[in-house]
Amino acid sequence: MASTLVSVIVPTRDRPVLLREALASIRALETDTLKFEILVGDNGMALANKAAAEAFGALYMTVSKAGAGAARNAGLRMATGAFIAFLDDDDVWLPANITAQLDLLREQPGLEAVFGQVISTDQSLRPETAPWPDNPGSGDALVKAMLSSYYPQLGATVVRASVAREIGLFDEALLGDQDWDWQLRLARRRKVGFTPTPGVLFRQRAPGSFDKLRMRRVTFARRVFLRHALPERKVFAGPLELARCYGLTLRQHFDYFVDAAASRAATGQRGAGWMALISAFRVFPARALYHMAMKPKLRGAVLRLITPWPRRPTAGAAS
Repeated sequence: MASTLVSVIVPTRDRPVLLREALASIRALETDTLKFEILVGDNGMALANKAAAEAFGALYMTVSKAGAGAARNAGLRMATGAFIAFLDDDDVWLPANITAQLDLLREQPGLEAVFGQVISTDQSLRPETAPWPDNPGSGDALVKAMLSSYYPQLGATVVRASVAREIGLFDEALLGDQDWDWQLRLARRRKVGFTPTPGVLFRQRAPGSFDKLRMRRVTFARRVFLRHALPERKVFAGPLELARCYGLTLRQHFDYFVDAAASRAATGQRGAGWMALISAFRVFPARALYHMAMKPKLRGAVLRLITPWPRRPTAGAAS
């Protein structure tokens, strides 16, 4: 049986230790009939990234433009495999990844791509969730799911190379959510399948540790949602459902800042707590007002932030 060549695109930036772990997980899946062309796009400055790429037989490319989209585009331009796959430099492939997607693509020639499942983990790759999603559907249902808070993880996605060329490059103007935008362009063609196969360990940042990145992503999330939701109005029952799905799309960002405000207020981090509260209002003003009035978490955070912290008595002070 002839071997199948899959081009695997890995964007990276100044994380050589994690990059080595990611590349090792790719090479571990190779067999006599499955070969990988690894393409590392680096828009960082770590010389160790080049050494890591070469150690695993990857093609290393320096990318002057910032953003994972630019790094992925460098790989797309150089890819020669029959299929395209991806892996972020801080994630790891599981043994069943790729094979399940390729089997489905062979069984159903009409499919252009296949999404798989991922497992969210902490920074040490300890699982924090069960494999997700269960089944995002296909056709209109998949498009609607993706416009209602389902973000397929690129590391569990396999695309026919011919289709990837038709989809085009990642939008480099999007410094966030460019992967979601690209996959929406793919899903809107209505030829994406799904395999309930866990394929990726997906590292998550610690809660409350990346406020600026979250806020930047809100801007791009709004842009991507409107870019795709308005032309796909037919998948929604009406304007109210479209608005509800917009809310679901941004809900994860709102919840992040509510949780951050509550935890910081509880630990006396007043300045950081106020910044998180303001960010929650920037994401969803009306929802933030509702939560302040009706939900104990945000209401409690606000009360702690506006109430002076009691001073501890100093040594020798009268009780």
